[in-house]
Amino acid sequence: MKRPGEMKRELAENDSTPLYAGVKQVILDRIQSGEWPPKYRVPSENELVVELGVSKMTANRALRELANEGELIRIQGVGSFVAERKGYSALFEVRNIAEEIAERGHVHEAAVVVLAQETASPEVADALELPIGAAVFHSLIVHSENGVPVQIEDRFVHPEAAPEYLAQDFSTLTPNAYLTAAAPLSGSEHVVEAAMPQAWECKLLTIMKTEPCLTIRRRTWSAKQVVSTARLVYPGHRYRLEARSGKMFEE
Repeated sequence: MKRPGEMKRELAENDSTPLYAGVKQVILDRIQSGEWPPKYRVPSENELVVELGVSKMTANRALRELANEGELIRIQGVGSFVAERKGYSALFEVRNIAEEIAERGHVHEAAVVVLAQETASPEVADALELPIGAAVFHSLIVHSENGVPVQIEDRFVHPEAAPEYLAQDFSTLTPNAYLTAAAPLSGSEHVVEAAMPQAWECKLLTIMKTEPCLTIRRRTWSAKQVVSTARLVYPGHRYRLEARSGKMFEE
């Protein structure tokens, strides 16, 4: 561990760079050296002000930019933490997020926010090829990796495709796993976009309102019937989406 005052001395040595950039570098040096490992709580804005003798605006900019660059995770009301290496999800595969997380040796948890029968809005009715106002099943689930929220799964399901959907315990079984068994996948459609989160999404994902998110809108079919339409929201600094095509050969 560095001795008290050493951070300030290091900052002084970087006086050729803008002050906020020097603060960033002091923090990065500790992350890259392993002194501050993943999940380590870094000093707060107020602590940096005291330790480094900088303004709160300078400390805030340094922490904000490090979060935007994926080096830190900032959780409102809790603090800033060293980020783990980003998780990833297969972009054009319909995979079980619990399996993806387990493959990384991490722990998956799911919190069910909504599980109910509702009437289809025009948008949902069109996606599921049902009349407006028809009964549909709705689930809203937050998936976490090692205790950190990484995905909101907002899904509407065609009742005829999976009539027992509402009877499932989605805190232990993912909708993907259940639907794959109840209505085997025959096709899928994906639309990917970047979007700023809504206020309620920020609360569920414990992110700042300025945190860009990755969003996938996905429809799935079994035979010729649409099974579900889902909106999957990922915090941009915690997750990445991957896709590969063609054959991979070893030299």
